[in-house]
Amino acid sequence: MFKSKIIGFAFFFILFILIDLYTWQGVRLIVRNSSDSTKKIVTWTYWGYTIFLVLFMILSRSLVGFMSPTAMRFFATLFFSIFIVKILWCLFLFIDDIIRFFQWIGKDIFNKNVGVETFGNGGITRSKFLNYLGLAIGGFFLSNAIWGVVKGAHNYIVRRKKVVIDNLPEGLKGLKIVQISDIHTGSFWSKEAVERGVELILKEKADLVFFTGDLVNDTSKEAEPWLDVFGRIKAPLGVYSILGNHDYGDYVMWESESAKLDNMKQMYSHHKQMGWDLLLDENRILEFNGEKLAVIGVQNWSAKGRFPKYGDLEKAHAGTDGVSLKLLLSHDPSHWREQVLGKKQDINITFSGHTHGMQFGIDSKFYRWSPVKYLYKEWIDLYSEGKQHLYVNRGFGYLGYPGRMGIFPEITVITLA
Repeated sequence: MFKSKIIGFAFFFILFILIDLYTWQGVRLIVRNSSDSTKKIVTWTYWGYTIFLVLFMILSRSLVGFMSPTAMRFFATLFFSIFIVKILWCLFLFIDDIIRFFQWIGKDIFNKNVGVETFGNGGITRSKFLNYLGLAIGGFFLSNAIWGVVKGAHNYIVRRKKVVIDNLPEGLKGLKIVQISDIHTGSFWSKEAVERGVELILKEKADLVFFTGDLVNDTSKEAEPWLDVFGRIKAPLGVYSILGNHDYGDYVMWESESAKLDNMKQMYSHHKQMGWDLLLDENRILEFNGEKLAVIGVQNWSAKGRFPKYGDLEKAHAGTDGVSLKLLLSHDPSHWREQVLGKKQDINITFSGHTHGMQFGIDSKFYRWSPVKYLYKEWIDLYSEGKQHLYVNRGFGYLGYPGRMGIFPEITVITLA
């Protein structure tokens, strides 16, 4: 594992330097006609930033004790965003290089002289135009990335859905469920903003509240400063929760197996302390207006190879025969198509999260897109096939990039009909 990490870091480092060398050609084109002093300032600034970033990456683990997690996240976000800007810029520089390559072929192989193309009556060469266009698009992305942190990270959207359940008893019609998912307490940087999100949940006065996994990023300790905040969430029929792939501590190099086990015990304790009923491949039979319903909670189970298969749906489902409404909490939406849809036809609705909508994309009434759609068939919002339904929550928090662009944090309100 250590060897693979070294190889991965070396690959990224080489890629990073190559991209910097490539974008440097674009910088040189911009300052080509500037004074020598300007060229020196730009050169020292450009490569000084690169050297600083390389040192930051190498020393990042050593800096953990000296810099706050919030500062580390913001530095990492800034560096990552600028890196993406450079990649976008490189694409346009590469287009120009391809065009010039074919011009060279036309001139030196076919003896056909192709002049330098300009745009407008006087003016800018094609190379400069593509260079500036790439830089402008990269700058637009950077400004949106910054907005996504400052505003988008906590731009909580309450999304309301009415779900029609076939042969639903009259007593269960109107049942109101709030779902939240993927809190990722280890990423939060504004307690005040998170508290506003919790207030929105409380205002709904739901009959049931579901949390569908990923309370933390890596360790249960991350949740401790937030237990009082999320412990305020209550509902007449209860708050029910499950574990997500990040809750098991699988992404941490533990000193021993017992340390990892202690982390899990602490995780269970945190859910209990908040008053959340953590379902570990089990169910609860509830009563609402004289009618019974089953809340089924399964541990993380994914159809994707890189995520764990801890859950046991058969065990979680056992004992629910004869209950007219069955609601399943399963963190990873790929579980629905693999083990629920058409196989457990008595499960009416599955509640999932996990994807975050990748925290980036287009999310409108008429069109939804995110890169994550190429990894997950069901990745956002409501899906229905036959008499079964799946809702994929966009997530309450964020992971990695401490913000959201286009796909904002969600509080789902589902009313049964």
